[in-house]
Amino acid sequence: MDNRAEVREFLMTRRSRLTPDAAGIAGGSNRRVAGLRRSEVAMLAGVSVEYYAKLERGAIAGASASVLDAISRALQLDDTERAHLLDLARAADGIPTSGRLRRRTTAAAPPRPSLEWALSAITDAVAFVRDPRQNLLAVNELGRAFYSPVIGDGGRVPNLARFQFLDPAARDFYPDWDLFAGMCVAIMRAEAGRDPHDTGLQDLVGELSTRSDVFRRLWAAHDVRTHGAGTKRFRHPVVGELTLAYEELAITAEPGNVLMLYTAEPGSPSAERLRLLASWGAEHPAAGVVVAGAPDPGAAG
Repeated sequence: MDNRAEVREFLMTRRSRLTPDAAGIAGGSNRRVAGLRRSEVAMLAGVSVEYYAKLERGAIAGASASVLDAISRALQLDDTERAHLLDLARAADGIPTSGRLRRRTTAAAPPRPSLEWALSAITDAVAFVRDPRQNLLAVNELGRAFYSPVIGDGGRVPNLARFQFLDPAARDFYPDWDLFAGMCVAIMRAEAGRDPHDTGLQDLVGELSTRSDVFRRLWAAHDVRTHGAGTKRFRHPVVGELTLAYEELAITAEPGNVLMLYTAEPGSPSAERLRLLASWGAEHPAAGVVVAGAPDPGAAG
C-alpha cells in the first residue's frame, strides 16, 4: 500500500471529524472546511503550519515520537488510532512494526498440533484462531458447529471478511450486520498499518473493494480499532439467536494471529443454546471442517 497516501488520508479524515468546539477553539461563522483547519491542528500540536502540512501530505518519515504524540493529542486520537499513526510512521522509516517479519507468502500456515490440542481442550466455548487477513485457521468442535455458515463444506480456508461482505448468509448470521461490517474493516485497517507489506491482506482489500460497495466506502473512512473484548449477537441457523461475550488473546508464538473465545453468560438462554449447538455439532462432525493451507484460488491466504 502507498504509505504516503495512507498517512495523508488518515490525518485528513481525523482532522475533518474534529469540530472547533470539541477542540476547544473558536470556530467562527465563515468556515469552508468540515472539522479543523490545518493551521488549527498545527496550533494545538505546537508545530508550524508548514511542518504539519508536510506531515499531512504524507511525508511522515523522520517525525519524532514527541511530534507524533502532539499530533495525536491535537486530533484527539484514541489509543488504537495513535498506535496506527505510529505504525504508519515506522513503516515510512522502514522499521518493522509490532515485531513482525515481512510476509513473503500469501498461504495460510497449517495450525501447529499443540495449538490444535489446546483448542480441543476448550469444550464449553467457541474457540478459533484468526490471522491478520481474517482467515479462520483453526477451530474447536463447538467452533466448527458455530461457524458452519462461514466454513461451509470445507476445501478452502474460510475468511471472515469475505463472508461478511460477499455472502448473503452473513446478514442472517449477524443481526447487527452494519456494526459488524464497520468493526471488520476497522480491524483490517489497523492490521494493514501494522504490516503494510502483507500482500495477502492487500489482495483481500483489493478483492473486497472491487466486489463490495459497502466495503469500499468503509475502507475509505480510515477508521481503525482493536477487537479486545465485548458482546456480540448472532443468529445461528440451527439454534437461533445467541448473545455471546468475546475475548481476543494474542498468540505470542505466532505474531499477528489471535485466539478468539466466545462464551455465554452462565444460566442464560444463550448458554442453553450453545449446549444444544454442541450436541448438534457432535451429530454432524463433518460440518465445516477447516483445512488451513488448502488450495484457495482467489483467496487472500
